[in-house]
Amino acid sequence: MNIEDYKLEIFLSVLFFTLLGVTYVKGYDLVKAKSPEHLPQFYMAMATIRMVLVLTVIGLYTWFADNRDDAIRFAIIFIIMYAIMMVVTLSMRH
Repeated sequence: MNIEDYKLEIFLSVLFFTLLGVTYVKGYDLVKAKSPEHLPQFYMAMATIRMVLVLTVIGLYTWFADNRDDAIRFAIIFIIMYAIMMVVTLSMRH
């Protein structure tokens, strides 16, 4: 396993989680400014959307992967990145 073989997957994964994190932070700021009483609903909606998107990406990668070991590694790394993103966004805004 060479890191050079996975540069595209790593780049796209980091970009995906960066976009999800920025969307959450900007959405949180917008909801807090316009209607702070709806923050719990916003959080639950965004948590659901993020989880569905992450599971969809993992499912699609697993479906199209040529190698089972690569799919398992990708899923584990993606779930770890999801957990890190959740911790970072929650610590930034709460």
